[in-house]
Amino acid sequence: MRTLLLDIETAPHMAAVWGLWQQNVGISQIIKPGYTLCWSAKWYGEREIMFDSIRSGHARMIRRIYRLINEADAIAHYNGRKFDIPTLNKEFLLLGLKPPAPAKQIDLLTTARSQFRLASNKLDFVAQALGLGQKVHHKGFDLWLECMAKDPAAWKVMERYNKQDVLLLEKVYERLLPWIKSHPNVVLYHGTEDDTPKCPRCASERLQRRGYAYTQTRKYARLQCMDCGGWTRMVMKEPGHIVNVAA
Repeated sequence: MRTLLLDIETAPHMAAVWGLWQQNVGISQIIKPGYTLCWSAKWYGEREIMFDSIRSGHARMIRRIYRLINEADAIAHYNGRKFDIPTLNKEFLLLGLKPPAPAKQIDLLTTARSQFRLASNKLDFVAQALGLGQKVHHKGFDLWLECMAKDPAAWKVMERYNKQDVLLLEKVYERLLPWIKSHPNVVLYHGTEDDTPKCPRCASERLQRRGYAYTQTRKYARLQCMDCGGWTRMVMKEPGHIVNVAA
């Protein structure tokens, strides 16, 4: 299974307002809608970190990430269901592109919120709490303004920042993997024909029997992966024979 790790950075909406507190901005007050400034992406398990920005030309940048998404079986992101993916879909729509090929969405923010009670669910906090590193420090909102103003020095910082986010994303993904609910079954993408039980999250064959799981209608063998640590259940087709991985 090809999993694309993805993170984007966007420019803010530019609007004319009469105050700073609790402003209701009307459509006529929008001077320039926000847009994608840059993106960084990486195929899981590969070394290359890809990056592109509006400095390459807005359409060229968007078409490049469009091609990558079309190649992906799954896309891992952090709050990507609500932000990254809808933002890119908007860009595709405005460019007249057709919807990209459907890919499974792995939103790590959803896992962080649903499985743990951390002091913060921000990627930077989660990564530091797990001892995986931290985001690139920068001057804050001014960095975005300077990039929008085409400052070369600011763009160097932005590229490091964007790429580091993808590296952190991959590390956090690996640590959260056994906790991710409804993770795509990677075994289905391997094209193997044998009945050897494999972990649906990492395809490892190192599964250990740990009792049974029960539903209203069926009894399953319960197993834990000795590599990623994830739990799974499998149908017992006949005594001693286990088939059909079910996360």
